[in-house]
Amino acid sequence: MLTLEELRELMMDLESDRIERTTAINDTDKFSKAVCAFANDYPDHNQPGYLLIGVNDNGTPAALQVTDRLLQNLGALRSDGNILPIPAISVYKIHIDDSSQVAVVEVRPSDLPPVRYKGQVWLRVGPRKAIASEQEERVLSERRARLITTFDARPVKEANITDISMRLFDEYRLQTVSPEIIAANNRTTEEKLASLRCFDLKSGTPTVAGILLFGDNPRYFLPGAYVQFLRLPGNSLTDRPIDQAEISGDLSTVLHELVERIRVNITTGLEPVSGLRERVAPDYPEVAVRELLLNAIMHRDYQSTAPVHFYWYADHIEIQNSGGLYGEVTMETLTKVSSYRNPIIAECMKALGYVNRYGYGIQRAKSLLEQNGNPQPAFEATDKYFHVTIYKGV
Repeated sequence: MLTLEELRELMMDLESDRIERTTAINDTDKFSKAVCAFANDYPDHNQPGYLLIGVNDNGTPAALQVTDRLLQNLGALRSDGNILPIPAISVYKIHIDDSSQVAVVEVRPSDLPPVRYKGQVWLRVGPRKAIASEQEERVLSERRARLITTFDARPVKEANITDISMRLFDEYRLQTVSPEIIAANNRTTEEKLASLRCFDLKSGTPTVAGILLFGDNPRYFLPGAYVQFLRLPGNSLTDRPIDQAEISGDLSTVLHELVERIRVNITTGLEPVSGLRERVAPDYPEVAVRELLLNAIMHRDYQSTAPVHFYWYADHIEIQNSGGLYGEVTMETLTKVSSYRNPIIAECMKALGYVNRYGYGIQRAKSLLEQNGNPQPAFEATDKYFHVTIYKGV
């Protein structure tokens, strides 16, 4: 967090590739482009960039009073899904004097460039923003090789480009890359894949994300990349299953089948409201079960050979994924803090429409269960797994 003295120095300095000043308070598009550009850190400063709201072009304060609503709107830039992969930002206000405050958006360089805003890669070129050229995108893609910190961005050395379904990739690319970029179409197939973190140009092989998202046979390279589904008549694993399946394949296929199985297995009944009135009520709210299951797919440890367990008992559902809580998340901050073990997988699930907004899945599921009359879900976490139990409505 900047000190007042540091802020004053930034305010009076010339705008550069690390600083943008503005007096606008509602220009979300402008703010998002700035965040995207700072996250890409094309000059490779490896230092934060700063968007200063409430500062005139000449560096003087604009007599702005920073409201909680403004800070909330700025914080939402991280989670609204328009900037991908999710940027690391801090939002806070600093008092200049009795009449002036400055809202500061501090953006740290991304470990997974290139970062896109609405399908376009934005950079800082001196004091201005610009859309990246093909060569500039390539520089960012190659830089990622030395910045890799998440497993889903690592190259799969045993795989090659023929293990990727380009039909699936092209369908996904249409949803994530702006039409103008696609129309240029001067990139090689490898460069197209690399621009969405699905191919490692240095090793010449697909990444873990590329194999999971678009691979013809992900389980060949990642043995635990499937969901074990069981539908049981009672409340014990010793019962003979009514239905069972190992659900695997590219991520879109897996997610589609899971959503359908949730829909098929939910039952509805008539619940008395008052007098002779009744309403149709499901034993589980479909969206809540889906949110918690997709959370397991998104955050699981894909280095593990254990699948995601999705067990549907007579009076409850259990979901378990390998890998405990990740990053800054604890059991106490489960619905308040988000850290992503697999940011590229999370980005894909958002682009495909399975995730509406980052960081709200568990919170939304708990609310929907309460509204439906179900008990609150139970969570358990160790360093090896995360387990959730969803209880049937009365």
